[in-house]
Amino acid sequence: MIRRSMAVITHRARYTEIAQVLSRHGLGYLGAVAGLDRRVPLYRRLVMSGQQGDQAPPVHVRLALEELGATFVKLGQILSTRPDLMPVEYQLELAKLHDAAPPVPGPVVRELISEELGCAPEDVFATFDMVPLAAASIGQAHAATLADGTEVVVKIRRPGVVEQVEEDLEILQNLAAQANRRWAAAGAYDLVALVEEFAWTIRGELDYLREGRNAERFAGDFVDDPDVHIPRVFWATSTSRVLTLERLRGLKVSDTAGLDAAGIDRRALAERATRVTARMIFEHGFFHADPHPGNLFIEPDGRIGLVDFGMVGTLDEELRERLSLLLLAIGRTDADRITTALLNLGVATEAVDRVALRRDVKAFVRRYEGRSLGEIKVSALVNEVFAVMRRHRLQLPRELVLILKMVVMTEGMGSQLDPQFQLGSVLRPYAEQLVVERLSPVLLARRLQQAGVEVAQLGVELPDLLRRLVRTLDRDLDRDKSQLNIRIDNLDEAVARLEKLGNRVIAGTITAALLGGLGELVASQKAGRKTLAAVYATGAGATGTLAAYLGWSGLRGHRPRRRLPR
Repeated sequence: MIRRSMAVITHRARYTEIAQVLSRHGLGYLGAVAGLDRRVPLYRRLVMSGQQGDQAPPVHVRLALEELGATFVKLGQILSTRPDLMPVEYQLELAKLHDAAPPVPGPVVRELISEELGCAPEDVFATFDMVPLAAASIGQAHAATLADGTEVVVKIRRPGVVEQVEEDLEILQNLAAQANRRWAAAGAYDLVALVEEFAWTIRGELDYLREGRNAERFAGDFVDDPDVHIPRVFWATSTSRVLTLERLRGLKVSDTAGLDAAGIDRRALAERATRVTARMIFEHGFFHADPHPGNLFIEPDGRIGLVDFGMVGTLDEELRERLSLLLLAIGRTDADRITTALLNLGVATEAVDRVALRRDVKAFVRRYEGRSLGEIKVSALVNEVFAVMRRHRLQLPRELVLILKMVVMTEGMGSQLDPQFQLGSVLRPYAEQLVVERLSPVLLARRLQQAGVEVAQLGVELPDLLRRLVRTLDRDLDRDKSQLNIRIDNLDEAVARLEKLGNRVIAGTITAALLGGLGELVASQKAGRKTLAAVYATGAGATGTLAAYLGWSGLRGHRPRRRLPR
């Protein structure tokens, strides 16, 4: 509370500016629920209190964010990719947010490069164009060449932007906390968590070293793919504020006439670009989270060049598997499986009415019955899925939202290249392959081994946890005899039965895990005789130890049990 009060005092001018901008654009109700109404004159406060959400069309939300600067523009751009949070009309308007800013003057650019690289631009680069290729709110890009003639793009971070973003993030965190307490809708969506998620994303875009590492990871992921070109990072001339990358040249996806003139097969290009997306999602679990057409070049030889790696996402194996199951359920138009997949993937902000959710899923699934995944327009279906999730207050993890948005953008790009393009036909084999791989004996053995360890730990801890629970209940109930008083006498026997049952579960799971591990090693055909002998010996020893433990615990189970202290 003290920290929040100090932040309000420190950032008083910025709080006032935000309140006034919101009020001017008819968004005073947002300022009021976040406690900003105290930051404006009384006459404007009265206006703010009378403003309602339905009076502010989406265009005013966009204009307000643009007026508030870099942090809020980035926030709007990210919200435009969150159909689980924003209605379609707001998504479309926020997608128009133009992240442009006046260029940093040449003398400031020269000074910044000198500070970061230790030399003036002309001493580091053979050529350096002080007129930027593009200027945005966070940074700008300059064309340059290295001493060996290599063409590069030098990105520089705008001076003072980190301080401005950090101030705005602290303000947003405070406003979100206020809104969570004062506005039911804000609490339901946990605005504090959303702001923390946004903070992680924008800080990543501010750190050019992280962006460089992301580019190198993508290059490693696609090192075996001759159709993909990831720009090389030149670390000798890169810091957290300056990033030097190989310059890519090519045509935009939207330039269909240029692609035709270059003799590039647009249908084949659409399939190649979609395979790149599918590999990011289903194979690597590391994907470009901002794949708009401006970040993609089609080079003269037909290669797909990707740039701008500030915003990326990661998917672990479990999320990839669940996403695959959702896509396959959609392809089968199986409402029950789609409902289960959504519940497994989503985070419920309140109790979910499963019957109503299944009913809504079935309602839109009926429109797609009888069609294969290849025949379904994925973007329309994804929007319907998100509409259902919004209605039932289900939120997807950030990574999955970004992936589904990327899938929608990929479909739009593919359709632009080839009107007959079918996204589902390209994605389905990857989803099916991932599910098959997750069911392979090798992976099942590994998962079973992990489960064995976890169940064993639970078996060790459970009796003690139950005894402590019994003692606590017994003590509390002795203090206050009431109608809630229960018989504790039989719980000691229940603990013994649970312990015995736990032993059986542990025995079965560990034995299966041992056998699975042995099977995995034998199936790999990479183990020599000595290794196999050692493994068999270890397995036999572990089995013997397990048998001894179970025998001891069984004998202990037949001893008279001491009463739990009262």
